[in-house]
Amino acid sequence: MTSIQMSRTQGVPADTRDRRLGLVLAVCCVGQFMNVLDASVVNVALPVIARELHFGHNLQWVNSAYTIAVCGFLLLGGRLADVFGQRRVFLIGAALFTLASTVGGAAGAPLTLVAARAFQGLGAAVMTPATLTVLATTFTEPKARAKAFGLWSAVSGAAGAIGVLAGGVITEWFSWRWILLVNVPIGLVLLAGIRWVVPEFRGRDGKRSLDVPGAAAVTLGLMATVYGIAESHEYGWGSVRVVGALTAGAALLALFLVIQAKFARHPLVPLDVFRHRSMSAANLVAFFGIAALFSTFFFFTLILQQVHGYSPLRTGLSYLPLSAGLALGGWGISSVVPRIGARPILLGGLTSACLGLLWLSRADEHAHYLTDLLGPILLLGFGMGTVLNVTTNAATADLPPHQAGLASGLLNTTRQLGSALGLVTLTTLSASLTDTGKAGLTGEAARHALSLGYDRALTGAAAFTAAGLLAALAVPARRPPKPFEARSSR
Repeated sequence: MTSIQMSRTQGVPADTRDRRLGLVLAVCCVGQFMNVLDASVVNVALPVIARELHFGHNLQWVNSAYTIAVCGFLLLGGRLADVFGQRRVFLIGAALFTLASTVGGAAGAPLTLVAARAFQGLGAAVMTPATLTVLATTFTEPKARAKAFGLWSAVSGAAGAIGVLAGGVITEWFSWRWILLVNVPIGLVLLAGIRWVVPEFRGRDGKRSLDVPGAAAVTLGLMATVYGIAESHEYGWGSVRVVGALTAGAALLALFLVIQAKFARHPLVPLDVFRHRSMSAANLVAFFGIAALFSTFFFFTLILQQVHGYSPLRTGLSYLPLSAGLALGGWGISSVVPRIGARPILLGGLTSACLGLLWLSRADEHAHYLTDLLGPILLLGFGMGTVLNVTTNAATADLPPHQAGLASGLLNTTRQLGSALGLVTLTTLSASLTDTGKAGLTGEAARHALSLGYDRALTGAAAFTAAGLLAALAVPARRPPKPFEARSSR
């Protein structure tokens, strides 16, 4: 137990200490649940939003504005938690997220909704790394840390699938506005929980100045890169808009690396952090794993609604087994991580996910849910639940507490980039078959073409998990601790 943890718990009864730790974990999980939920809850409601607010061809910006803001500010958000204190930054992020949800739910014009989604993304970029920083500095013993990250990861994975269910239920029974307004009461409870439960902790560099040039370069670079990716589907990879954005993004990110290596007195991302093999490999695994998982959320929704004719509510209900698999995989594996290490669990989880995706990609327009879809999504859910858990643990376990925010910011930036790059890559891969309007296809022929295109995308998602398997081989192998090692660590 670290000196920080001892000072917090010395003289406190065990049951009181455990109850307080449980409350801290609950607050962090609620914050992360809100963040991930809003990344997926809007998808089912997009057609209704388009009709009610009279969106034109810019409907994709309801999601793109959120993704660009999250990607752009995650690294800065992680660093803010280290420099200014985890509780303060957590409060600011939660307050901004709640306020933006209120504005978005009341939006009467497309621009207002898109702006609100961007500020939601900014709040999520501040809040998400803060939740991991709190967990990393509060739960320092290996078993407790594994369980905490296991539940956090289970919530993260399940929230993406639950978002589709919630979006379907709310859109069909109430109004699309409540997919945003529901965050307001949750956010108010979360703010109270942060204020009264979460301990304050500031890293050793708490009094150091923030690397403003580096922060500006990486934030603008990531935003330009994701903007270019988001616009490629509409304008094509060779357009001036896309090429210009990607070129500017690459130049700014290169400038960021130069600033970190040569000029920054207190760099936003000390490059020597990448010497931690576990952290670097875990980020690669997270990139490919999330690219596969969140792309599958998108395409599985289209398969159910466009190929099989499911309603939004039935689509949401169909995601329940996937949510259960993600939750069981993330939580059930947590007690095993300290004993056998991260690598074998990552290899097993990614293999399960890859097999599930390959199985799912074989389903056509005549597939039945129970015989052709249920099995593969359970395999995918359980496998990716374990991966989400272990990558979070592996990316932060070997770092000192004052770099927990940095590590969590890097990990979540990697995940967001994976989701953005993975989706646009697989959308482009399947576009030639799914653009049935240009091909003049209708009825059964259109459904068949859509099915072929989405199956191609799912095969691509399986390829992402295979790339993740290769990256997982670089994660350090850890032998189970010997009895005298276990005793000495207590």
